[in-house]
Amino acid sequence: MSVGTITPGVGSLPATPSATKQTVAGAYVDLRDSGWAQQYLPDLMDKEAEVFGNRTISGFLAQVGAEEAMAADQVVWSEQGRLHVSAAGVIAASSGVVTSAGHSVRKHDTVVLNRAGVGTLKCLVTASTDDTFTVAPYTQAAMNSSASGNITFTNGAVTGFVFGSEHKKGTSMHDKALEPAFASLENKPVIIKDLYEVSGSDASAIGWIEVSGEEGQNGYMWYLKANGDTMARFTDYCEMTCIEGELSATSAGSATTLGALSGTQGLFSAIETRGNVITDGYASAADALGSMDVMLKRFDSQGAIEENMMFLNRDHSLAIDDMLAGLASQVGVGYGLFDNSADMALNLGFTGFRRGTYDFYKSDWKYLNDATLRGAFTDIKGVVIPAGTSNVYDQGLGKNMKRPFLHVRYRASQTESRKMKTWITGSVGAATSQLDAMEVNYLSERCLVTQGANNFFLMK
Repeated sequence: MSVGTITPGVGSLPATPSATKQTVAGAYVDLRDSGWAQQYLPDLMDKEAEVFGNRTISGFLAQVGAEEAMAADQVVWSEQGRLHVSAAGVIAASSGVVTSAGHSVRKHDTVVLNRAGVGTLKCLVTASTDDTFTVAPYTQAAMNSSASGNITFTNGAVTGFVFGSEHKKGTSMHDKALEPAFASLENKPVIIKDLYEVSGSDASAIGWIEVSGEEGQNGYMWYLKANGDTMARFTDYCEMTCIEGELSATSAGSATTLGALSGTQGLFSAIETRGNVITDGYASAADALGSMDVMLKRFDSQGAIEENMMFLNRDHSLAIDDMLAGLASQVGVGYGLFDNSADMALNLGFTGFRRGTYDFYKSDWKYLNDATLRGAFTDIKGVVIPAGTSNVYDQGLGKNMKRPFLHVRYRASQTESRKMKTWITGSVGAATSQLDAMEVNYLSERCLVTQGANNFFLMK
């Protein structure tokens, strides 16, 4: 079966039309140009056609997170570290010395040490410094023993973890205590602005076409339609900033060309920096299943959060549907997904499934499908976000809080809220200035807090 292609017809609208700087241009019939010379008027359809459906993409963060006020220039939070001690380094097999900068392995610890492709040995730590520790195996004379039945370690990379300790009678305790590990993270809000302007003359004109928009505006006044579109676009900008935002990089201790503007860390950046990125062509349902299993193993090694939400583009969503449909066709597999009805298996759209010990809730993400946004690219196929809440120490409040893994922080105080500010200036309506126009101003100051990014996946 060949794959179909779509070609726009001659004279059709562009595939990815964009808003123009002046939304009212050409909105009215100008009798000064055409005059009354036309004997016949055109057959005018008096309602604007809504050919793109609902054009807004905001709502994603409202589904998966919450919003909370903040009164500072940045938000700082702490995330707990691992409970157990592990280390990775390079071993000199003849001496048993492992070089591992900043490790937490102590003398008298017992460790499981692994050399990839060679094997695993259980060892006692006989000495420890800041950047090295020395091990001796329990079951053979030396790490590089070549005796029959022994595991011969060679020089090279090793990994290991502490499983206990062993001390002689009447000896002292460990020479140092272990401090709980934690990560202190921060993000800062950015100020987002937009403006709509219409002249007093245009504001007083009546159009011939009835318009409507996503913000509920309708009627024959084009400037109301354009103002509503600006508001909808600004709302989308507020969400996209929290998704796409990047922190300004520094080079040799100097600021970048952004100057005083330092950016903010959005969702994608947080996952790429502190989370998990999985790259897969997904050429078949088997590929999708294999990638899912890779994700599950990673979940096991992280927080093992059982419920997760998948927000995907169209191609990736269909690939997972195909994977689940293939599993459902196998004997003894999958009919539970259809209330034990074989006939319902003809519905090949899936909104939820369970694999291993994890539940996934799948949804299309409009932002990744919109032709004027991420839908124009193919580099990001979706995200996996844990459901529920996490415990985190809020350094601003000075106590542990239970919050969604994603939540938006916006600047606010008792006298000023910058969550979503709108104000009107100019001469239209109640005059506030000498400008013969109406200016509608939009402003927000916000950032996204991505807690526990080690449990998130970015699909590429």
